[in-house]
Amino acid sequence: MSRRYAVVDVFTATPLMGNPLAVVVDGEGLDEAAMQRLARWTNLSETSFLLPPTPEGRAAGADYRVRIFSPGRELPFAGHPTLGSCFAWLQHGGQPQVSGTVVQECGIGLVTVRQGERLAFNAPPLRRTCPVEGEERQQAIDSLGLRDDELLDLQWIDNGPGWMGARLASAERVLSLRPDFARMRGLKLGVVGPQPVGSDCAFEVRAFVPTLGVPEDPVTGSLQAGLARWLIGAGLAPERYVAAQGQALGRAGRVHVEREGDAVWIGGDVLALVRGEIAL
Repeated sequence: MSRRYAVVDVFTATPLMGNPLAVVVDGEGLDEAAMQRLARWTNLSETSFLLPPTPEGRAAGADYRVRIFSPGRELPFAGHPTLGSCFAWLQHGGQPQVSGTVVQECGIGLVTVRQGERLAFNAPPLRRTCPVEGEERQQAIDSLGLRDDELLDLQWIDNGPGWMGARLASAERVLSLRPDFARMRGLKLGVVGPQPVGSDCAFEVRAFVPTLGVPEDPVTGSLQAGLARWLIGAGLAPERYVAAQGQALGRAGRVHVEREGDAVWIGGDVLALVRGEIAL
């Protein structure tokens, strides 16, 4: 069966410099095993499948439902697939119930995406937020190759995928990391450090997820969302900033963050690179 298919580049206004996402627009009728096989085959950090909302989701205002797969397993939520899936849904004729606002149903529930200069999703609340201690802290330090005094903070910032966030003193130190992925096994570890004053971005971010078959992810919306809620809430970041991610992989991702009241919006440009059909 031929199904509508797209590949989009997320968190960039320049082709091939963001994080690619494969989207099966007509996901109905595919079982979980078939979805996982395709995600392994594309070998991208995520592949998403668009579906009609569940009855409960539709009653709560959902416009569509998405299932998100890494090469290793299904994810309850991920950021660049949220923006990329919403973009593909709109590009293929999707009409939101409320003009200017798209409501996505996924594994963690409903996520609001607003339209405007660029798509932006409201960062989900943190399910777990506290310092990382004990053996997991030491594992993070060892796997990143850090001295203990180089780690300013290590915090759980779990909004579904299970992220922990490590704060370092500078973007330069973040970019110099050479992680040991064998030691990191089992962790989903994000690292953030401030850019020099006068830079076009406030922070440099890297994301390491070897357990999911993605040693380093180019640009990571769920991590950026968790970091934003933590850093802004703790007074470690302004209420509006741009974060860079992907330089270590030859990318130039840009994530636009803005807090408005209780909402923290995670935005980025999305480009359509491939549009066609896939035989599944």
